[in-house]
Amino acid sequence: MVRARKARFAFALALSLLLLGGIAAAITIEMLVRSTRWVAHTYEVKSALGEVNSSLSSVSRARFDYIHSGDESFLSGYETYKSDVRAEVKHVRDLTGDNQSQQLICDELEKAVDQRITLLDASVALQKSGQTDQGAQDRFTLAGVDASAAVANIVQQMQDEEQKLLGMRMTISGDLFVVVICILFGVFILSAFLFWVHYRLLRAELMNRAQLETSARRLSVRLLNVQDEERRKFSRELHDSVGQLLTLAKMNLAMLLEMNPNDKILAETDKVLEEALTETRTVSYLLHPPLLDELGLASAIKWYLEGLGQRSGIQLSVDIAEDFGRLAQPTELVLFRVLQESLTNVHRHSKSMKAEVSLRKTGDKVVLRVRDYGKGMPRDTLEKFLRTGAETGVGLAGMRERIREQLGKLEIQSDGNGTLVEVILPASLPPASHEESAAASS
Repeated sequence: MVRARKARFAFALALSLLLLGGIAAAITIEMLVRSTRWVAHTYEVKSALGEVNSSLSSVSRARFDYIHSGDESFLSGYETYKSDVRAEVKHVRDLTGDNQSQQLICDELEKAVDQRITLLDASVALQKSGQTDQGAQDRFTLAGVDASAAVANIVQQMQDEEQKLLGMRMTISGDLFVVVICILFGVFILSAFLFWVHYRLLRAELMNRAQLETSARRLSVRLLNVQDEERRKFSRELHDSVGQLLTLAKMNLAMLLEMNPNDKILAETDKVLEEALTETRTVSYLLHPPLLDELGLASAIKWYLEGLGQRSGIQLSVDIAEDFGRLAQPTELVLFRVLQESLTNVHRHSKSMKAEVSLRKTGDKVVLRVRDYGKGMPRDTLEKFLRTGAETGVGLAGMRERIREQLGKLEIQSDGNGTLVEVILPASLPPASHEESAAASS
């Protein structure tokens, strides 16, 4: 149980660490997404600043075309480009609203743009007035160049500031990413170690349980073997002592009956003594039939079925080959005990008045089948027994352990039409059974 608690603790800790790793991974993904947004934001700001320069150049070009051609159609484009410039400047302000230093630079940008547009408006107004003062226009052009250079410098300053901010953010993000990756690596390594510890502890616990179950099965089989040996001894004692005494008493009573043939008490006593002697022999044979040791399993089964049929009234049929031969003593004993338990269940539980017994050799296997035509076993009880060996009492459980120890197989099929019990055992005794047999006999 200590191993089981440790295994559960290791498993829970490993799961907790994996959950922590999942949270760290989520944080990492969030930071990567944030970094991506930062990069996209920087490019958006830079693009907006480029649009300011582009729109301002378009305004200057529209003014230039109007001044040199006098075509007033260029004035509509000029006004449109002016509106675009102011809209682009506002867009830049909105994009950099979370950065105070960029907002201050953006103020300078607005002033420079307004100064540039004021010069352009003055040049256009001069052209509209009809005055052709080329010197004044040249001065406006030179002043516009200086204003454009100031705008370009401010735009470059904002781009540099944005690039610097992006670098700082990427550095912080990269450092955090490295930290989280280290945490993830450590978490997964530790989780793998804890899962390995859990596996080792669980494996040790399962092996310990398997050993306990094996020991319990061996103890159960040993107890059954000891029980069989005690039955053999008790059967022999009944036959050799009580049976002999009853036989002697019956002989003496027979002599008294010859001398007093009309004595009813002696006659009644002789009858009771005969029944006692018969019952003693029956009990002795049921405990351990001597035919099983002397003539083998086939003869013992035929004798047992004949006696059971007379006592129970069940119609019993047997199918055993005449040349069946002998098996190892432990194998014969297991098959006989299985037959006894199966037919006892037929008599007590199935209420069947008919049963069939078959014993055959098939290759290196011996197969015993007992079939009745009674009410059958409940389905849930049968399934639970086949799965766990429970819910069926001591008889079937002992039968199963005997068969398992002999490396055999027990199959039970049951429904409302009856039950079939089939036992398949190796015809030759497994080595482990030799050891159990020797231990039980010692």
